[in-house]
Amino acid sequence: MMLRRGLILFLPRLVGLLVVSCCSMSIVYMLACTPKGDNQQLALPRVHSPTVKEGYEVILQEQEEQHRNYIISLKKQIAQLKAELHGRTEQLKSMQNQYPDSLDIQLGHSKPEKAQANLLAFLRSQVDKAEVHSGVKLSTEYAAVPFESFTLQKVYQLETGLTRHPEEKPIRKDKRDELIEVIELAVGSLNKPDGISKAKPRVYTASDFVEGIYRTEKNKGTLYELTFKGDAKHQFKKIVLFRPFGPVMKVKNENVNMADTLINVIVPLAKRASKFWQFMQNFREMGIQQDGRIHLTVVYFGKEQMNEVKSILENISKSANFKNFTFIQLNEEFSRGKGLDVGARFWKGNNVVLFFCDVDIYFTAEFLNSCRLNTQPGKKVFYPVLFSQYNPSIIYGHHDSIPSLEQQLTIKKETGFWRDFGFGMTCQYRSDFINIGGFDLDIKGWGGEDVHLYRKYLHSNLMVIRTPVRGLFHLWHEKQCLDELTPEQYKMCMQSKAMNEASHDQLGMLVFKQEIETHLHRQKLRNKKTLI
Repeated sequence: MMLRRGLILFLPRLVGLLVVSCCSMSIVYMLACTPKGDNQQLALPRVHSPTVKEGYEVILQEQEEQHRNYIISLKKQIAQLKAELHGRTEQLKSMQNQYPDSLDIQLGHSKPEKAQANLLAFLRSQVDKAEVHSGVKLSTEYAAVPFESFTLQKVYQLETGLTRHPEEKPIRKDKRDELIEVIELAVGSLNKPDGISKAKPRVYTASDFVEGIYRTEKNKGTLYELTFKGDAKHQFKKIVLFRPFGPVMKVKNENVNMADTLINVIVPLAKRASKFWQFMQNFREMGIQQDGRIHLTVVYFGKEQMNEVKSILENISKSANFKNFTFIQLNEEFSRGKGLDVGARFWKGNNVVLFFCDVDIYFTAEFLNSCRLNTQPGKKVFYPVLFSQYNPSIIYGHHDSIPSLEQQLTIKKETGFWRDFGFGMTCQYRSDFINIGGFDLDIKGWGGEDVHLYRKYLHSNLMVIRTPVRGLFHLWHEKQCLDELTPEQYKMCMQSKAMNEASHDQLGMLVFKQEIETHLHRQKLRNKKTLI
């Protein structure tokens, strides 16, 4: 009885416990499964809240509102992405129009105007790729593309082709027409009104053309630099044109005033007083009398013949009323690189054009202008290819028939050759020479120092102007290759000596002289027998 009564009392409690347990489990399930908002958790119905059903409806409404806001946010982000993508697409189209790919340029384009615009844009991009505005770093001295020089009448060329003429009137019609077209286009550009000046413009003609240089980069185009007479003495007009395997395009039209541009001619010397006297005759006529914007620095090694050389310098300078010279004496063994380096660093004035010269060089006043026009501080250095004379005794035969020096200075294959292996005569601003590091002073004696400096410039960002010039000559003199030279220097000296004597044909005539005389003698005997 007592047990039954205990069970009856226990069952309601057990049922109550089970109900409470079920409710607790439901509450825990709801807590675990209810999603959270951005910053807070959704609240469950409390004791004094509406019923559980109404609580669920409130939760569902809040979730729906959150999802709706999330969808709106995604739509806004998608719209922003579309707008950004559209902007990038338009920017890409603009860049393609400005720098179109060469494959996109077709003559049969459905819109000819657009095709022409694309072509011009591509050609302009070729100008940027070519070595027009600045130099490029080159690995060796053989990588530099040399310029050819020309005037109205003649072309001075390194690659002579089958004609083997270093100076010629253009025989090929295409080359002749090309240069005429360039000169005419430059004249037209000079005469085109600028729309700024109200003064009556000067009318330029082809007769105002002084000289030009040009070179072709095989994968880009042909660069032309033309110099015209300016409005006053020592003033020039310079036109830069570029043919990117298409129409010639004007790159630059600038005034160049060289009236105040001084050239410091630096000559290293040891002995050779008679050659120095000959050099000073040329310097007085071309440098002092005709040009007048020049300084001479002589760096003399040793004391032998020093007084004689110094006397020549002072006497000629006094007779020409010339005071712009410097004489430096060094008590050491001759070194061309050391002499030029000392002379360049000795200068204390403003930035100046340096012309590294030798005592056996003849130059004209026109060359001095070329020296100025082809150098620019921080931009360009000038490495002219000079014309080297052959031995006059071989060229003209007997000593009595040798003409005067001025008459010998002709550019023909019988009289000399372009010294394209020499880099000793060069023009550059002193600032560029100092910044590049000057000469290698460890090199002694003859040869090697010039190539070393040339390579320094090629490895820099400076543009190296390499072109044959008609106003710079190497006068023939007997060359002696000393035993003190290194094997490499001695070999270079002997090669230079062999090339200086005569042309290939003339040397061949000397080698086979006996054979030729024997042949002529036999011909005479045969003629006599025929007459008998």
